[in-house]
Amino acid sequence: MEISCRVVIVDDELLVRQGIKHLLNWEQEGFQIVGEASNGKEALELIERVEPHIVITDIVMPVMGGEELTRAIKARYPEIEVIILSSYGEFDYVRSTFQSGVVDYILKPKLEAVQLLDTVKRTAQKIPSLKLMESNNDSLSIKHIVEKLISGYEIDVDDSIIAEAFPHNSFRVIGADLKSLNSVNRERQDDSQLLDKMKAVLNTEISEALYLPLLTEPNMAALLINVDQRDQHILTRVGRELASWSEERMNEIGWTIGASFSDLRQLSTNYKDSFLKLNSYRYFLPLSNRLIIHGELPKTSDEIDIFNMNHFTELLNRRQFDEAFGELLEYVDGRSSQYKTDVFEFKSFLGNVIFNITILLGRQDPRMKKLDETKYAYFKSIGESSHVSEAAALLQTFISEVNDVIQLRGAASSNPNMTQLLQFIRENYAEPLSLTEIAKHFHFNPSYLSSYFTAHNKEGFSEYLNKIRVEKAAELLQQDAASISEISGMVGYSDHSYFTKVFKKLTGLSPSHYRKQYMGKKRD
Repeated sequence: MEISCRVVIVDDELLVRQGIKHLLNWEQEGFQIVGEASNGKEALELIERVEPHIVITDIVMPVMGGEELTRAIKARYPEIEVIILSSYGEFDYVRSTFQSGVVDYILKPKLEAVQLLDTVKRTAQKIPSLKLMESNNDSLSIKHIVEKLISGYEIDVDDSIIAEAFPHNSFRVIGADLKSLNSVNRERQDDSQLLDKMKAVLNTEISEALYLPLLTEPNMAALLINVDQRDQHILTRVGRELASWSEERMNEIGWTIGASFSDLRQLSTNYKDSFLKLNSYRYFLPLSNRLIIHGELPKTSDEIDIFNMNHFTELLNRRQFDEAFGELLEYVDGRSSQYKTDVFEFKSFLGNVIFNITILLGRQDPRMKKLDETKYAYFKSIGESSHVSEAAALLQTFISEVNDVIQLRGAASSNPNMTQLLQFIRENYAEPLSLTEIAKHFHFNPSYLSSYFTAHNKEGFSEYLNKIRVEKAAELLQQDAASISEISGMVGYSDHSYFTKVFKKLTGLSPSHYRKQYMGKKRD
């Protein structure tokens, strides 16, 4: 019996994965894309579930790269063949993967349909139990059409083909969000089981409904449903039944039903702007809300309050910690109920607050160094949080740690003269400051001020001033409004080249590289 060769694609770039998926008519050639992952760790979890014959993987990826992934695949699943994607400068990595059992490699810059097809066919021929299905049908299958549409590709499709496959006048996407499942439950809950359950309920409630599984992002099992517009209301009952069913078994699963649409060509727009957006609201909605249906959410304000970071910073500088942290937690509590808040922006805000607290308090007391070292663990945990309650709890824990350090050092015992000096620098960093100018302002002898500053602060005057200026420059670079030359002057440097030198010394990156890296992360 001929079977399709199952293929998994692994690459941290979404566009590369989409490009590979749509470079060939895989089904026509006897292959089936059964899943995709953005790193080796995700790939191993996926491989366990879908049991592919071939894995096509990039070699340089975050979390787990292609080299480590290959070793893990060959150790656990020696029958799976691995094809490596690489760039020109990665040959040493490629050579090491061949020692681990890689069957072939493709250079990304030369990736073309003919070469890719030739490589996967040669690889498939090495699998003894596999005989590829081949088709003489040159037309796209409806499944392939849907895959291309949901990925955002514009394709020329005969309306009669769509009408034959989907005769009803209304479409809708329903799906199960599995991101909150713990590792044990994730292993127990296979995506195909959820899809089978969805199909079974649909067959019972709307026997005329047609459906097709959607290959979407990891941790999402979704169906495209085609029904008559008059039966749309029954889908609400379907959703409630599925939510009730999963609550008895694994109540971490969340369900989403997107808006209805009448033209299959609207699939990509509807999926992103309705279904995925609705599903993202789950991060802020109560944990008890396991079903989100388009048109049935409570009203909320579209206006998002802006946190007054300048006022917060001033309170910290004045050591009014209780007031500062009280206002912060009150703001976070208010934002937590605004489900239309962008999840990435919210997590970034919390990370930015933690970063600013460690920097500001670190200047005041070197004993804050421990918190400075742990901030990256907080960034990671907040970034991985699946619900706002987790992120808010992490912020609470961080503030508790800060308060412990503050109490130990005794905020009242700090040097009031030094506090005024540091505050003056923070307020006037953009001016051409010098020890002489500051000494004149505070009626100090310049020589005495220099030794006094060094004795009562962990950094000398110039080092501290440069640190403040670079921090302010980094904030401006993140806004992508002013040029690097303009920012140089805005933070107090008259010599642009000297600014670049100081910035790179303190951050490890040039200003242009820093801006490029930040903007890249923001887009991701």
